[in-house]
Amino acid sequence: MKNTIYALALMFSFDSLLSEESVFGYWLTPGSIVLIENCDDYICGKIETIFVDQGQDPNLILDDQNKDKALRSRALIGTNILSGFLTKDINQRDFKGGRIYDPRRGRDFKSSLYLKDDGTLKVEGCLAFICDNEEWLSLEAIINDDGTKEATLKNPIEDK
Repeated sequence: MKNTIYALALMFSFDSLLSEESVFGYWLTPGSIVLIENCDDYICGKIETIFVDQGQDPNLILDDQNKDKALRSRALIGTNILSGFLTKDINQRDFKGGRIYDPRRGRDFKSSLYLKDDGTLKVEGCLAFICDNEEWLSLEAIINDDGTKEATLKNPIEDK
């Protein structure tokens, strides 16, 4: 009995170590911060923050490049940019068959996500046979008592 309890405890602590690196959480992209969550067993990735020039309100940045004219007046903050990625388990590292919305181009693309061993997320978008990718950096977010958020890199980039 004692060995069974020890084995279960070891298994749960090992599982929590594995789930430390997960696709879920805050990600630093080249122009924004995206929160990836589980939405009914599918990944959703909502824009939380957009980087803008000082004095500009990121909440007023609109989806003005959207191919759908009816959506051009919506704010980009809060927009879901990831869809169709089925989550099979918490330790899943590759997600294929989904789509990513690129607000700079106003359209969505076939996409794949790959959680790499270094903690970065390779985000690939494809149009026909031409693919391009970005690497997103994982963030540790803290919500302050006043509701503001602070974020730091989970895996700081080392100087080479």
